[in-house]
Amino acid sequence: MKLVLTLLVRNEADVVDANLAFHLNACVDFVIATDNGSEDGTTDILEAYARQGHLHLITEPGRDMRQGERVTRMARLAATEFAADWVIHGDADEFYWPRALDLKEALAPIPERFGTVRTFVRTFLLRPHDDDFFADRMNVRLSVLAPINDPSSIFRPGAKIIHRADPHISLGDGTHTFHGAGLTPLRGWYPIELLHFPFRTRAQTERKFVNGWQAWSRNPNREPSHYISTAFSAIDDGRVGEFVDSLTITDEDLDRGLEDGSLVVDNRLREALRTLHGGVQASQFRILPGGSGLRIAAPDLLEETRYAVEAAVLEEADVARMQRRIDELEARIAALEAGPATRARHTLASALRR
Repeated sequence: MKLVLTLLVRNEADVVDANLAFHLNACVDFVIATDNGSEDGTTDILEAYARQGHLHLITEPGRDMRQGERVTRMARLAATEFAADWVIHGDADEFYWPRALDLKEALAPIPERFGTVRTFVRTFLLRPHDDDFFADRMNVRLSVLAPINDPSSIFRPGAKIIHRADPHISLGDGTHTFHGAGLTPLRGWYPIELLHFPFRTRAQTERKFVNGWQAWSRNPNREPSHYISTAFSAIDDGRVGEFVDSLTITDEDLDRGLEDGSLVVDNRLREALRTLHGGVQASQFRILPGGSGLRIAAPDLLEETRYAVEAAVLEEADVARMQRRIDELEARIAALEAGPATRARHTLASALRR
């Protein structure tokens, strides 16, 4: 099996080195990365991995919101130019954690007739003292059992797609959906978790939302998501401190969250990256020799039981999202049917019948 990771990045120098080292040590064979106009040293890190033969770099200076198009290009390249069997799509702040010894072992049992599988997203939360390395201090994540029912929230339960390589696949923004390929989804099983660190420092959080808003603004035919609009409004009004504070988990918040089950302390990525620390030149991390890579401990029976409960919660969230889409579609159809063109057709049909 050849496993290829794609990355779409922009100004992620604080995290992209850790991302690449982690995945290459977790049995990713090769990386295809698109650098979307970085100016903070991200490009230097990507070029260092490219010189070592681990990465193919695409430079994309445009700053509009064309995520689906760019990820689709990399997915097709993985299939046609780099002989991938499976393709994982990520952002620099996303770490794919296998519920097995490594990523290949997690994917190997999937029957040949299935072409896609979904990951289980774990969102880690911003913590104080943001001068420290993100993985050393960001060890608190939301539980899937946390009562987040707002469809506009960035923290709502979600999943991303991993798929067999296909030269005809087309992926949507965020790689939550795909179309145009004959890949049968494997439902109800999540062999890989996605550890997500979207907000790491005050400055990075502000920059993330400003850049996101500007990218959406360059696409007048597309509306930004609700949380991007809300965040940018706060930043534009000079309330950036208030907004970032609303995303930060204090020690008091942590105590309450652990008590009510909405928060979980999770040190897995921190410990893995400490194992890999000690790189040279452009990288703080090392690729372990001889293909030994990371060896990730398999979950015990209790953890598997908890995971099954959380998977059921995610399935329920999927049903709720599907019902919302059906309701929205029905409302749009009703609006069209009530429009003047429809009424005119009905009037003409009645006249012809008479």
